[in-house]
Amino acid sequence: MKIPPVIILAALAVFPLLPAQQEEGKPVFRDAATHDSLVPILREATASDPMKDLEKSEGEDPSKENRPQNLIESSDLISFQGVTTLVPKRAIMMVPENFKDRINNHTPGNRVVGWLDFYAMNMGWITTVEISRGQAGGNEPLSEGLSEQLAKSKNMVVTVMESGPISSMPYRGDEDKKKEVETK
Repeated sequence: MKIPPVIILAALAVFPLLPAQQEEGKPVFRDAATHDSLVPILREATASDPMKDLEKSEGEDPSKENRPQNLIESSDLISFQGVTTLVPKRAIMMVPENFKDRINNHTPGNRVVGWLDFYAMNMGWITTVEISRGQAGGNEPLSEGLSEQLAKSKNMVVTVMESGPISSMPYRGDEDKKKEVETK
C-alpha cells in the first residue's frame, strides 16, 4: 500500500513535538491537521525540488553509448550430439583438428544447456584448466607446466574459474617490461 505524501508530511510536522509531550507528562491537545493546512506544506516541498537546480549534462547519453553486446556474438558455441552450450570468446584455449566441427556449428533444433550440464555429458573430450582472475586478465602468466600439458592433450581445453568458463587474455607482462626498458 502506497502512503500519500500528504500523510507523510503531516507525520513529519507532528513528530518533533512528541518527545516534548512525553517529557512533561501532560498531554498537549492541538488541532488536527486539515487539508487546508497541509496543502501549503506540500506546495513548498514540491517547489523546492533539488533536481531543478542541477545543470543539464552535456555529451552523449551513456546508456546509448555503451550498449551491451549480443550474447551470441560474444560467445563460442560448442555442440555435440544435439546439445549446445555457450562459452565466452577466448575461453577455448585449444581445439584439436578432430573437434573443430563442434565449435560454432550449432544446428537449429539442438537443446541449449548450461556449461556444467554440457561438461558433465562430455567430460571424455573436454579438459578444463582452472585459472585465476589475474591470469584471465593477462596480468599473470599461466603456469609453466600448462603449455606442456596442452601440447600433449588430445582433448579440447577450456579455461574455467570456479567451475565456470572464463575468457583468458594473453599474458602481457613481457610487453610491459619491454615498454619500461624502451622508455628508460
